[in-house]
Amino acid sequence: MIVASGTSTRHVGALAEKIQERLKARGYGDVRAEGLADCNWVVVDAGDVVVHIFRPEVREYYNIEKMWRNGPGSQTKIH
Repeated sequence: MIVASGTSTRHVGALAEKIQERLKARGYGDVRAEGLADCNWVVVDAGDVVVHIFRPEVREYYNIEKMWRNGPGSQTKIH
């Protein structure tokens, strides 16, 4: 799972589209995206790889990283 931020709705949408293209090009096959209509929080799901892309305010509000903080294999939060 990857959690990332875009600077605006346009940026979030562009990141999601590019990630979908690149995952498909690398053989991930059926890559789906949810949230492209609003682009506040877009989830790109390629099965083994799931990418959450947020606008900064939305990422801060939902703070989904807290679910994995201090758990097994936890990683440092990257901004």
